[in-house]
Amino acid sequence: MEKMINLTIDGISVEVPQGTSVLEAARTAGVHIPTLCYLKDINAIGACRMCVVDTGARAPQAACVLPAAEGMNVKTNTPAIRKYRKTLLELVLSNHDKKCLSCIRSTNCELQQMCRELGVEDGDAFKGVANEYKVDDVSPSIVRDNNKCILCRRCVAVCSKVQAVGVIGPVMRGFKTAIESPWGLKLNDMACINCGQCINVCPVGALHEKDDTQKVWDALSDPTKHVVVQPAPAVRAALGEEFGLPMGTSCTGKMATALKRLGFDKVFDTDFGADLTIMEEANELVERLTSGGTLPMITSCSPGWIKFCETYYPDFIPNLSSCKSPHEMLGAMAKSYYARKAGIDPKDIVVVSVMPCTAKKFEAGRPELGHDGLADVDIVITTRELARMIKEAGINFNLLPDGDFDSLMGESTGAGVIFGATGGVMEAALRTAYETITGSTLENVNFEAVRGVEGIKEATVKVGDQDVSVAVCSSTGCAAKLLDSVRAGEKKYTFIEVMACPGGCVNGGGQPIVNADVRAVCDVRTERAKALYGEDAQKPLRKSHDNTEIKQLYADFLEKPGSHVAHTLLHTSYAARPLYKD
Repeated sequence: MEKMINLTIDGISVEVPQGTSVLEAARTAGVHIPTLCYLKDINAIGACRMCVVDTGARAPQAACVLPAAEGMNVKTNTPAIRKYRKTLLELVLSNHDKKCLSCIRSTNCELQQMCRELGVEDGDAFKGVANEYKVDDVSPSIVRDNNKCILCRRCVAVCSKVQAVGVIGPVMRGFKTAIESPWGLKLNDMACINCGQCINVCPVGALHEKDDTQKVWDALSDPTKHVVVQPAPAVRAALGEEFGLPMGTSCTGKMATALKRLGFDKVFDTDFGADLTIMEEANELVERLTSGGTLPMITSCSPGWIKFCETYYPDFIPNLSSCKSPHEMLGAMAKSYYARKAGIDPKDIVVVSVMPCTAKKFEAGRPELGHDGLADVDIVITTRELARMIKEAGINFNLLPDGDFDSLMGESTGAGVIFGATGGVMEAALRTAYETITGSTLENVNFEAVRGVEGIKEATVKVGDQDVSVAVCSSTGCAAKLLDSVRAGEKKYTFIEVMACPGGCVNGGGQPIVNADVRAVCDVRTERAKALYGEDAQKPLRKSHDNTEIKQLYADFLEKPGSHVAHTLLHTSYAARPLYKD
């Protein structure tokens, strides 16, 4: 039985399990203690000291690393503690680029919020020498600006502990301490997988996505270009947060209307691309099962995961599905199938993808993802970037009527929409693979065993007479553990789904940023996934192979899953990558 201890926090009696920190005990009592470096379950190092409290000891102590003790009397808001925190905050600001009006995180910055709470107005109390750094903007996905870094080390923790990549860390000492890559290399020269999880946890503007919105505005204003846009499944589950809607609000209709008002010539849906991916991927799985192909087959929808595999686990490259990711498939179809139907020269078509993922920016530039000298996708913007465009255009998002996607590549099934949540690709593939293998109708399409936000999930699914052993994992850290067990012969699977980001695309590096206080009490992954599963449940069609526009695509153009033309346009290959560039 768990041992409980009793303490008092600001006069409130609190009972918590032994081992609970004072910070978490205070939250149990509804007492707010400010934090900057702390991130629940990821970073508790007491570095920023903003969470100091008075316990009667000789000096204030950091609540995030202080274990609650029996009979402890904690005071969190004395005049001395408030003064201590304000002084610490002013010291942080003394080496911080305070161009707040032009900062990408203005109004959504934890440092800015804390200044308001503690009454710090100008941040010049300790004005003096400040470090100056060159902005690292070489990566196609991530910009690092150490002039704004407050050394909280959240990015270091998530990169190392969660993603098992570890390409950034503290260098130098004292006032010269900085978060850098080894040997002074730029992020793009390291084995960064472009996932953007470091952006999601940064409390300030030291990390943000590469802004490609101007490229989109330029394309939209070019009369010689026909601009096609496609939003990913997870975007509709989070875009509303940028406009004050509750987390987990599905805003598919408003999103489609907003995209049309921005001036795109066609608004297609990456959910269609997801259904198309399932047609090819399920066929590939069946072929491997029946012809003795390489197993387990591993999904290839997540570009962060693909780059992780190429870099850290190249021996598993033969296991990867050869299928392109959904938005790349739709891009390929836009510049072939749609171009032919519409009578447009593919060279004049610009494909814009709205993604929850910063790694998609890197993916779009891969030379192997294109045909006839044209990239499948020309520009990738994140959910955050789309929100900025909507605001810049003066569109009142919350008052928009619900609109529809354009036909030809706008229809989707429930299987397509759940791609945005961990386990969704697996579930969608099983729905189609079951009927392909057995020839019978799958009555219950819900595969509950592969749902949920656990880092690694396992299940055995009965498909006709076969037992199909599957695994689902999210975060590359969990992928590493799973692959190590497969490599050692401890685990055997038929099919594995991997998503680079914890919880899947709903928690991608390009999604709306949620501050640490909200993350401590709300599971962002679960709330956003509810929107996708809710749409799935309401869809009249819930299996990819039932999509009427997909059927028409194969009848008119692709012939059948796995055909020569399908392989030419919808499949690709991968190769090992070095850990860093010389």
